[in-house]
Amino acid sequence: MQFGIFTVGDLTTDPTNGSTPSEHERIKNILTIAQKMEEVGLDVFALGEHHNPPFVPSSPTTMLGYIAAKTDRIILSTSTTLITTNDPVKIAEDYAMLQNIADGRVDLMMGRGNTGPVYPWFGKDIREGIPLAIENYALLHRLWREDYVDWQGKFRTPLQGFQSTPRPLDGVPPFVWHGSIRSPEIAEQAAYYGDGFFANNIFWPKEHYMRLIGYYRERFEHYGHGTASEAIVGLGGQAFMRKNSQDAVNEFRPYFDEAPVYGHGPSLEEFTEQTPLTVGSPQQVIDRYAGMREHFGDYQRQLFLMDHAGLPLKTVLEQLDILGGEVVPALRKEFATNRPANVPDGPTHEALVAARDAAAATAASPEASALSTSEVRS
Repeated sequence: MQFGIFTVGDLTTDPTNGSTPSEHERIKNILTIAQKMEEVGLDVFALGEHHNPPFVPSSPTTMLGYIAAKTDRIILSTSTTLITTNDPVKIAEDYAMLQNIADGRVDLMMGRGNTGPVYPWFGKDIREGIPLAIENYALLHRLWREDYVDWQGKFRTPLQGFQSTPRPLDGVPPFVWHGSIRSPEIAEQAAYYGDGFFANNIFWPKEHYMRLIGYYRERFEHYGHGTASEAIVGLGGQAFMRKNSQDAVNEFRPYFDEAPVYGHGPSLEEFTEQTPLTVGSPQQVIDRYAGMREHFGDYQRQLFLMDHAGLPLKTVLEQLDILGGEVVPALRKEFATNRPANVPDGPTHEALVAARDAAAATAASPEASALSTSEVRS
């Protein structure tokens, strides 16, 4: 089980004092947060991609490359990479480069994006969002696995004998998650390729995501990648903590009320009842998230949104101390209890290389031909 944080990189005025960081300050703060995350023992840092205010991460690979140089252990990911408005050739090159720089500590989450004006800025039509996601990823998947690609589709110029460079590290592409809030087509895409499915899980009630994840698991098994319980699932989440739960509520309320992602909507109490947002003591967060597998099954990755809505850097770093020092150790223990042996661990480059080598050895050895897919995966 992997734990970490994701950031949308919003540039938001602190509603308690009216101060607004500059873009430079916000970018530098994100880099500090990522390094702090490794210090407190978390596993994954995921950075969003946005091309419109009030967000600053327009170039995730630039920021993640810096973080790679400043860290030793954490997995660097995205939340999300826009598979619709980015050229898949450029994605193939950028993230293979980052993977090589970071010695394999890279995966990425594909998504369509939820900001309509971005599409025409990059010459795309939002009405083609799903077809773009399907076609662009089909090409990206081949670019990372075939040395020379001949390809023709609807949305970009054809390729003839094209090789993207650099090649993926050790001949193994970065692991891919497909992120979705509402689209079963994206869950289907993740299942078809045997990739991971990441349910954002911060806006809607759990029943919605239970249906999406259940569908993904069913289709993962249908396509022969393993049993439904072996599918690779990630969840988003949110928390704000203080030792005393009422102190947490009082401190967080003004930030919630003005947050660009959900402010001026349901009350804090309504939102925490309907979504995984948990504002209270560390034990309340532990109890809430320990129960997630009752709804979604055993899963591989839990990411928390911790640094949005104008929260000061000092407060975010305090939250990470609590998350890494109290909450995640308890959740690691809880999720390890009675975890079935066939449930895969969270994906890493080393595990993907080992699985590739094991599959190759099996294919080359007649005596091992009866080895099941599930055994290779485990």
